[in-house]
Amino acid sequence: MEPVMKDTFRHVSYLWDENYAAKLAGDEVALLIYRSNLLGADLRLTNYAGGNTSCKTLESDLVTGEQVPVLWVKGSGGDLGTLTRKGLAALYLQRLEALKKKYRGLAYEDEMVPLFTHCLYDPHSQAPSIDTPLHAFLPHKHVDHLHPDAVIAIAASKDGRAIMQEIYGNELAWIDWQRPGFDLGLKMEQVYRENPHIKGIMLGGHGLFSWGETAYESYVNTLTIIEKAADFLEKHYGKNRPVFGGVKVAEMPAQQRRAMAVRIMPFLRAQASSHQRMIGHFTDAPDVLEFVNSADLERLAPMGTSCPDHFLRTKIRPLVLQLKGDVLGQSDEELRQQLIPQFESYRKDYTAYYENHKQPDSPPMRDPNPVIILWPGVGLFAFAKDKPTARVSAEFYINAIHVMKGAEAISEYVSLPESEAFRIEYWQLEEAKLKRLPPEKPLSRKIALITGGSGGIGRAIAEKLAGAGACVVISDIDEQALKTTLEEMKQRYGRDMCAAFRADVRDEAQVREAFVHTVLQFGGIDILVNCAGLSISKSLTDTTLDDWNILQDVLVKGQFLMSKEAVTWMRRQLPEIAGCDIVNIVSKNALVAGPDNVAYGSAKAAQLHMSRLLAAELGKDKIRVNVVNPDAVIRGSKIWESGWAEGRAKAYGVRVEDLPAFYARRTLLNEEIHAEDIANAVFAFVGGLLSKSTGNVLNVDGGVAAAFVR
Repeated sequence: MEPVMKDTFRHVSYLWDENYAAKLAGDEVALLIYRSNLLGADLRLTNYAGGNTSCKTLESDLVTGEQVPVLWVKGSGGDLGTLTRKGLAALYLQRLEALKKKYRGLAYEDEMVPLFTHCLYDPHSQAPSIDTPLHAFLPHKHVDHLHPDAVIAIAASKDGRAIMQEIYGNELAWIDWQRPGFDLGLKMEQVYRENPHIKGIMLGGHGLFSWGETAYESYVNTLTIIEKAADFLEKHYGKNRPVFGGVKVAEMPAQQRRAMAVRIMPFLRAQASSHQRMIGHFTDAPDVLEFVNSADLERLAPMGTSCPDHFLRTKIRPLVLQLKGDVLGQSDEELRQQLIPQFESYRKDYTAYYENHKQPDSPPMRDPNPVIILWPGVGLFAFAKDKPTARVSAEFYINAIHVMKGAEAISEYVSLPESEAFRIEYWQLEEAKLKRLPPEKPLSRKIALITGGSGGIGRAIAEKLAGAGACVVISDIDEQALKTTLEEMKQRYGRDMCAAFRADVRDEAQVREAFVHTVLQFGGIDILVNCAGLSISKSLTDTTLDDWNILQDVLVKGQFLMSKEAVTWMRRQLPEIAGCDIVNIVSKNALVAGPDNVAYGSAKAAQLHMSRLLAAELGKDKIRVNVVNPDAVIRGSKIWESGWAEGRAKAYGVRVEDLPAFYARRTLLNEEIHAEDIANAVFAFVGGLLSKSTGNVLNVDGGVAAAFVR
């Protein structure tokens, strides 16, 4: 097949690189992965972890050495955009064909999936998905199954079959909605056998199957089918009636939407966390605003989504907020009292949905809180167990918006019946997939803000908390160091899990903006680590007023401003989210008097006593306040810059290069202290084992007897 021109496509991304593909020639599995990655890179074609692709090859049987046909198909739970060879399931085609003799009908559908594992060519490959027979029983070498917005808009419209024929003639076949599984694979095989000329199959309310004899033919065929659907929809937007019935709520300026979102997010997070703590995501993308501000929102939102992948991520329907009055001017309690009844009503409706459709073997009801929350005029909020899941859930609902928009433009949108949605959501096979997920990390569902986050100790703390599953925001005054640290952390922990905001802890406005950024990014705040600091080592007579003031400002005033702002946001999450932490990185010098240290030691002592005072005050709010006292963290620490090391070396009569060994020798354990040791101490306070500890001091100094608290 000759390569097509990129400008052939306006509604989908043509990404095929002939030169790169040529390097993969002869390796059909490598070409399958390449094709999959290209398809998964365009969210208009399929969602994260949605859809699947396959190819069929001849391989040597590992026992007999004979050439046998093998199906390579994306495994259960994988993502096309990031698919690798490890994410594929490899199965003997002949054994999958033989399963037809074992199939006892729709009532016994679920017993087939465990049998797929007995068909594995590679026993170490990914677990096969429910869609495996849908690929196996089609005769083509390369097969794509996607959930394109434009195609589902047709598949989820009242007149979908007729519209499909209007667009494609006899190029596509139609199969009415049914749950994926072995029977659907048999139906697709029969449809193709009766219509061998077709280029694809549209599944009612679900998606598209398309194919080709080569990876490239399949890729172009898939794009061509989707392009035709998208082009047809584009010609009908606004043709017979305004999109979504026209505008009902005027669009607010972007800055006002941001302010409204920040104001409401901690309260939304609290209500969405009544069952278990959640992480938030906010978007006011143009397609979101077009929907939430429309006249049709009230009618379409309660109908729910159509594609199974959509409602598995977003629940059967969203919560649409109805808030009265000036939200920005209302008190916290007034906002809370407006939201509580709306969430209670949603939980009641979801419980009724479960009770009305549950079967004797249904899994227990899951969290009844909404995943998607729509606020007319403002945007879309999503809450899930972690930031990537919340973001992806929002993306899925945006795909559902596109589907509703297209279906309404050409016909009428039709969602799945609740009974069918329930059968998917509470399918035993879906429950089994959930149970295969790895256990959550100890700080999963927690949000942490760390000042001084690009310095040695601050960065070590940020890395420790991120590695333990927390969403981490690092703040620092050094913009370049902050940028470098953020990029490196994103590479290590994922782009969703880390954020940064430049702020000077001495500036009240910048402090507030650091929390605004954190809340807008993740939904709230659970952990504050006050680590921003600097050091000045001088005798009393050499210490200037400027030296004194900057230490008091950064260490004492900075800790005060950050803690005050943190408590304001933490209290907005009560009572649903209780048990937050403030950890202050102080110093052994808060307890031990040393030479040439009057300004630094005094500021550190103030930090320590402020921590005690806050612990006493905030206990009623379940906010723990604890202290970690480092000493002599030299390697990688910014605190030793700007002459501090020279000052301490002079005070103790040693060379600068001998400071690490000097400090280690004076400890009871004869150990040098590293930034990672301080990070471990912070984790000890926030990791869950010390949830009933507040007002405590943990010295991490190798053992300095003079610093013993008691």
